[in-house]
Amino acid sequence: MDDTKPSIRGTAAHVSTNRRGAVVAALMLAMALAALDATIVSTAVPQIVGDLGGFSVFSWLFSGYLLAVTVTLPVYGKLSDTFGRKPVLIAGSAVFLLGSLLCAVAWNMGALIAFRIVQGLGGGALQGTVQTLAADLYPLEERPKIQAKLSTVWAVAAVAGPGIGGVLAAYADWRWIFLVNLPIGAVALWLIVRYLHEPVREARSTRARVDWAGALAVFACGGVLLTALVQGGVAWAWLSWPSLALFGTGLALAAAVVLIERRAAEPIIPGWVWRRRTIAAVNLALGALGLLMVAPTVFLPTYAQSVLGLAPVAAGFVLSVWTLSWPVSAALSQHVYRRIGFRNTAMLGIGTAALILFAFPFLPYPGAAWQPTLLMLLLGAALGLFQLPLIVGVQSTVGWAERGTTTASVLFCRQTGQTVGAAVFGAVANGVLASRLGGASDLDSVTRALDAGTAPETTRAAIADAVHAVYVGAGCAAALAFAVLLFLAPRRFPVLEER
Repeated sequence: MDDTKPSIRGTAAHVSTNRRGAVVAALMLAMALAALDATIVSTAVPQIVGDLGGFSVFSWLFSGYLLAVTVTLPVYGKLSDTFGRKPVLIAGSAVFLLGSLLCAVAWNMGALIAFRIVQGLGGGALQGTVQTLAADLYPLEERPKIQAKLSTVWAVAAVAGPGIGGVLAAYADWRWIFLVNLPIGAVALWLIVRYLHEPVREARSTRARVDWAGALAVFACGGVLLTALVQGGVAWAWLSWPSLALFGTGLALAAAVVLIERRAAEPIIPGWVWRRRTIAAVNLALGALGLLMVAPTVFLPTYAQSVLGLAPVAAGFVLSVWTLSWPVSAALSQHVYRRIGFRNTAMLGIGTAALILFAFPFLPYPGAAWQPTLLMLLLGAALGLFQLPLIVGVQSTVGWAERGTTTASVLFCRQTGQTVGAAVFGAVANGVLASRLGGASDLDSVTRALDAGTAPETTRAAIADAVHAVYVGAGCAAALAFAVLLFLAPRRFPVLEER
């Protein structure tokens, strides 16, 4: 261990029990802002479009936010390692709240999309810095506690977000879904400013230099490539000139990022993130996790409504049950990885998840609602065993000065995996539908026909086949994650000594 860097214990022990409780409450509130934002907006889309118009571009309310969060994660991770977690978290929270306020006063869809991007610029700091601080506050043996609490925040948000958004849109005004962020964020900011005191670190021999050229290049490259993935096959065909131009520009910018980062004194994405086996393996494995998560989160509600004939609320319940088993499994995972290690615990979880995903196509048609519900309950338990040991393990292999960058790289890969998964699995589903029904059928138009009662029974069977194909792809992603851990990750993570 490098004695010039703070130890894990030294980082955690400086916070008194009372202060740490207040800081944890602030982190949970900050995480709730990011978690709720992913679910609360979706149910208010009809009211937003009815008020502002812009139906043809409303998907950018989500895509724009996702792009901004994803491409800023590495930047905030490096900044938190350079200047500390507190200033980055305060600045990110302030930007997120400013974006929320601007969203609430948006006068048209274009303005709302722009302000959602502002929100995302702050959201990247919330997600990455909160996860990093969670590791700073707790020594290794206590880290599952805080991670389980943060997982619970996401679980509650997944269940409560759509309901809160629907109630506010129906009985108040859709603008309140953004205004409710302000009091929550204000309390979180007050707790952070008052109770979070980071340890004094050794003074640098030279002044810290921020790689602004690298940050701008990463932002531009990520934005272009993710836009190509999000909009490809939706706003334009995959082989059309806009798609090819975006991918070509993105690859050129990626080359520019490599050149800039090689020359930078303190690069935003340092090379050691990919040269160290443990970090590289976790990055790839959690990228595969993001990929496979698209199957249930995006396609299962459509399956539940179109194939099983469930109402939207019941369909949402089929999906939400995995948010109940995931945090419970994550909290209990410490008892497993203390016996068999981080890698083997994660392999047990993702191997089980692969079997569950491959089992989905064997469900009877049309089947009963309890069958996919049971699979989702088991899937959440399996992924809880997979994700948390990897995050806790990889954070424990680095010191304070590298933890922000490491955590951000893990979250960046998971977010990128989700974006790639949405594009790839969307193409898979539409391809299966086109082959089963003939012509240029796609999932959106087919499900609209089902809602209108104009589609025959063969269409329901085609949707079932399309979702089954997506789940097979998700199972392959899980198998890929298993292979990465088996062949790339070390048997025992090189955990830093605590003292």
